Amino acid sequence: MKDTMIQQLMTEPKKITFREVPVPKPGPDQVLVKIKKIGICGSDIHVFHGTHPYTSYPVTQGHEVSAQVEAVGEYVPDIKPGERVTIEPQVFCGRCYPCLHGKYNLCEKLKVMGFQTTGTASEYFAVDSSKVTKLPDGLTYSEGAMIEPLSVAVHAAKRFPDLKGANTVVLGCGPIGILLIQSLKALGAAHVLATDISDTRLALAKELGADWVVNTMKEDYAKAVLDAYGPDKADVVYECAGSDITMDQAIQNARKGSTIILVAVFGKMANVDLAKLNDSELDLNTSMMYRHEDYVDAIRLVDEGKIKLGPLQSAHFAFADYQKAYEYIDNNRETTMKVLIDVDPTEE
Repeated sequence: MKDTMIQQLMTEPKKITFREVPVPKPGPDQVLVKIKKIGICGSDIHVFHGTHPYTSYPVTQGHEVSAQVEAVGEYVPDIKPGERVTIEPQVFCGRCYPCLHGKYNLCEKLKVMGFQTTGTASEYFAVDSSKVTKLPDGLTYSEGAMIEPLSVAVHAAKRFPDLKGANTVVLGCGPIGILLIQSLKALGAAHVLATDISDTRLALAKELGADWVVNTMKEDYAKAVLDAYGPDKADVVYECAGSDITMDQAIQNARKGSTIILVAVFGKMANVDLAKLNDSELDLNTSMMYRHEDYVDAIRLVDEGKIKLGPLQSAHFAFADYQKAYEYIDNNRETTMKVLIDVDPTEE
């Protein structure tokens, strides 16, 4: 193995460079991996445009990732060179109240690789073995790089404890919304009604499991809910668009005493009708990232064929073309789902 490697570096918004740095050596509890694929997500796009509130520059990106184990530290007994893995990018303290109670995704000092600490966008990456999850042989490296966003959807789906046989709504059919539609069905939901303002995204939502799709620019959402579920409406509504409009749709048309789960990240202070929320005694719940059990479930559901990731893969770019990948996304917003960076193009 060579002594140096190429690493991506975003020096300022819309400016990506590369530098040559030493290949890291794994510590006694660490694993050195050879990076295969990296996915670009909405938060990465915010960093590219300089609108992410919690990321400063320069920063090496990469938090949706698949890799192959290259070497392991002396205290790592259960991971072997050659194994296929993905990485959980949360860096947490392990000492605060949420961490001590198993909710490390809510750590008071949470950092995420690629945002507040160095990401995986390099040829090799050294990481604590506790953050490495093995991939079954049946998953491609491209699918492995999508386990992180799928885990977001799986965690969100499970935030509603009575999912078996539930009638559900997903507002917003971006990548997380469509992954959530599949997760809901895979975890036992009876029906999913999905909304968006893009016919292209709605067509993919329908292809991947939504029972009804509604373009709310053309159809009335309130009527669509009644047509689908009758006067009892939905048991749970998942807000995946992150807008006042969709949150208002959720609150105004929810069955009294039912549940709304906020999955999307709001880019600005929300303006919502709390009086209606209170009058209907709605449970407003939220979902933040994932935990290890969500990674395990996500991998299992893909391996069992219950969730399809291939249809969400819009384009691949070479590692050297990282900048072009963002430009592609900017120029193809409506039709783009997931763009992947091929750090190692020799294997799928």
